[in-house]
Amino acid sequence: MLKSETYDVIVVGAGHAGCEAAHAAATMGSRVLLVTMNMETIAKMSCNPAMGGVAKGQIVREIDALGGMSGLITDRTAIQFRMLNRSKGVAMWSPRAQSDRWRFSEEWRLTLEQNPNVDFFQDSVTGLTLENNKITGVTTGMGVEFKGKTVVLTTGTFLSGLIHIGRKQFGGGRMGESASFGITKQLKDLGFESGRMKTGTPPRVDGRSLDYSKMEEQPGDENPAKFSYLKSSRALSRQRSCYITYTNGQVHETLREGFEDSPMYNGTIQSLGPRYCPSIEDKINRFAERDRHQIFVEPEGWNTIEVYVNGFSTSLPDHIQEKALRQIPGFEKAKIFRPGYAIEYDYFPPTQLKLSLETKLIDGLFFAGQINGTTGYEEAAAQGLVAGINAARKVQEQNAIVLRRDQAYIGVLVDDLVNKGTDEPYRMFTSRAEYRISLRQDNADERLTPIGAEIGLASQERLQEFEKRQQETRAISEYLQTHNASPENFNAQNTQSAPISEKTRLHKLLLRPEISLQDLSQDPEIAKQLNSISQDPEAIERAEILAKYHTYIEREKENALKLQRLESLSIPLDFDYKQLRAMSIESREKLSKLRPATIGQAQRISGVSPSDVSVLLVHFGR
Repeated sequence: MLKSETYDVIVVGAGHAGCEAAHAAATMGSRVLLVTMNMETIAKMSCNPAMGGVAKGQIVREIDALGGMSGLITDRTAIQFRMLNRSKGVAMWSPRAQSDRWRFSEEWRLTLEQNPNVDFFQDSVTGLTLENNKITGVTTGMGVEFKGKTVVLTTGTFLSGLIHIGRKQFGGGRMGESASFGITKQLKDLGFESGRMKTGTPPRVDGRSLDYSKMEEQPGDENPAKFSYLKSSRALSRQRSCYITYTNGQVHETLREGFEDSPMYNGTIQSLGPRYCPSIEDKINRFAERDRHQIFVEPEGWNTIEVYVNGFSTSLPDHIQEKALRQIPGFEKAKIFRPGYAIEYDYFPPTQLKLSLETKLIDGLFFAGQINGTTGYEEAAAQGLVAGINAARKVQEQNAIVLRRDQAYIGVLVDDLVNKGTDEPYRMFTSRAEYRISLRQDNADERLTPIGAEIGLASQERLQEFEKRQQETRAISEYLQTHNASPENFNAQNTQSAPISEKTRLHKLLLRPEISLQDLSQDPEIAKQLNSISQDPEAIERAEILAKYHTYIEREKENALKLQRLESLSIPLDFDYKQLRAMSIESREKLSKLRPATIGQAQRISGVSPSDVSVLLVHFGR
């Protein structure tokens, strides 16, 4: 690290967003400086020690497909793997892994240290340096100034962070770590809008003090999969179990005793928390009719005794937390390592960003992660990847990479943030994606690896493995479309399905919900032919999905093509919407403020009606 050097990309913050941003930009050839307040907490899992989940697991696979590292590092440090929602349709299948919290952080640091294009500096960033509304670098708390062509801000919960435990308040970006000050005021002075959000975390307890015999064991999958598509990444050969227990009426009464001291109920905290990850006090208040709530008991690593109490996020006084916890079955003698707490922090409404995640006001300045109003490691990592890619491409004078809504959950995430904004912590769900049958976790490489390879992020090894899997999938699909099952074999081996009276194409039989490719493979000849084509379980599974869901996938593709036509219709960024008197006042105001680049982007802005889009089409002669 040389203070006189001008870096291509300066990344501020080394959480999930910052790590992906630094890795992506450096891998693409940029000289990167990663500035973090504490080198010992790079990629620290501040909340639960897990990656993935519903829709979030699809995001991790997309990061991996593009050439990011979250999937690989999760595979290397996982202690349990589960594919959620296997009983539902394939669009809902979502991978999730429990991680070893300390190994995860260590693996990320070692990965970044092995990249020769990454330099590090430990300090807080207190200001940005600018020239004619263009970023030129950052200044740190020690007064050190670094020059940079682009800057990616990934500040997490550290911007003016304030921690709450009951009536106790103290500054901090995470328990035991200082908050960061200065950047918010400067950005507001530059014309940015800002707001406050909150999130929370549960207590951590001593696993030796728990009675697991009173809980339900939750083991990992019998045949665990993995996140990364790379063959070099291995699935787990052994796993640690999680456990489930439940709150009860006594627990709820104890929690209510602390409501008058709860910062959420006495007015101390007025900012909004994540709707879909509420605190335990929120749960018993909003769902008063329920007499119990699930508690997931999750180990923090392979060897540690520390346990994460998932589902018990709280900011109640510590003595109330302890009393209530000990009324949960299995927790009667629980010893608390540290109490749960809530944290408030500054964020900047993401409607102030371009789809590249570059700010509209300052050239070369990018935002990624919780600074944009999101919650979750996966959402942060995805934004960091996008910002890192586009910061590197800006320096290289290349067009930004913008993923469409029909290409990736990452595209849905960024599009939602930029066009719709958020006034509460944004979390990804499968329901947010209108093309979720096409955006499955199994085909992220098909959608994104060619893009990753083209921009210099995905390796040639990854591209070659992808092309081989594609060839095998096509070959299996062709076999299913051209070969038959005989009545005698099929009827004898598939007694749960209606019999057939004549030879029937295999792909037609797969349209039956109760029939799987594994069922058809009970025929020795079919099994032999499939085995000769491929022994890759992912290629085989994908071919089966394509056969079963072909009609739905094609319908989604047609709808996506219609919308893509609107994406190709550009709008001048300085266009005067006030002249369009046939358009509603609300639409004119929102379009003037948000400045969409295309008519497709304009139609997704909240408050812009189909008739308003028609006015735009007529005005631009389309």
